[in-house]
Amino acid sequence: MSRKSLLRTLTAGFALSMASLAPAFAADEWPSKPITYVVPFAPGGATDILGRTYSQAMSEALGVPVVVENKPGTGGSLGSAYASRAKPDGYTVVGGTISSHSINVSIYPSIGYDPIKSFEPIILTGTLPNVLVVRADSDIKSVDDLIAKAKQKADGVTYGSSGVGSSQHLAGALFAGTIGAQMLHVPYKGSSPSLQALVAGDIDLLFDNITSAVPLIEGGQLRALAVTSSTAAEALPGVKPLKELGLKDYEVVSWQAVFAPAGTPKPIVDKLHKTMHAALQKPDVQERLKNLGLTISGAGPEELGAFQKAEVAKWEKVIRKANIKVN
Repeated sequence: MSRKSLLRTLTAGFALSMASLAPAFAADEWPSKPITYVVPFAPGGATDILGRTYSQAMSEALGVPVVVENKPGTGGSLGSAYASRAKPDGYTVVGGTISSHSINVSIYPSIGYDPIKSFEPIILTGTLPNVLVVRADSDIKSVDDLIAKAKQKADGVTYGSSGVGSSQHLAGALFAGTIGAQMLHVPYKGSSPSLQALVAGDIDLLFDNITSAVPLIEGGQLRALAVTSSTAAEALPGVKPLKELGLKDYEVVSWQAVFAPAGTPKPIVDKLHKTMHAALQKPDVQERLKNLGLTISGAGPEELGAFQKAEVAKWEKVIRKANIKVN
């Protein structure tokens, strides 16, 4: 080999070595400027509360400002698409949910991102069951009563939700598919209007988020028939899961997680998970999440990634079977 060729080879090898070291070096220096925490929903909801909880803890631990940016729209898809296009350098993260990161891809014609391929999973914050509720004076006294009534006549039972494609909607669709009956879905613009409709007698039942429904259950206006999680919920300890009431394969939990744009270096993702996991151990944070009805998880990138893939596949099957679409 000539001296000139040897020099070219050594130069190329040095450049390749430096390139391989660049992500680690960048991760060592990270963070050196403010971090944006995108919340793809309006202020005041669970995802927003979690974002502000994490942002405070992250700012204290990492020594840089963490700014919450609300970008609501299309069931969380608008803000998630925005975050997916951010530079993958650890300075943008997004609060993801069962809607934005598993359901929406199967019900909307285009959401502008792939819920799996466009992101790096960071942490599964926690899960939240729905609860099957009817009016306190309803003639539906049990899950068996509901199944019998639903099978008597097509569309003979009406169930509400906070909107097409919401976890409440899909919980009802999965229930109908599991028992082999037709139920008429009536969508509302949010959980509060759907609960008001149930109390008023406009619909027969709801699979509502446990946090929203518990006050009306405790106030004697609604009766809880079952929860949709695989185990009993702490907020309703006497209410059995549907799995224990004859629907052995039935399970629905809403969930909250955090993601970064695809390509974010692993050392940065790991540092973000470590920081957020530490925040979940704080007593004041645990109390805040308990008040939201969340069962805290803290699972890391690999576990969240596997969980999310299973959720996307599960809901794609339910949505296709029920022919649910949003234009």
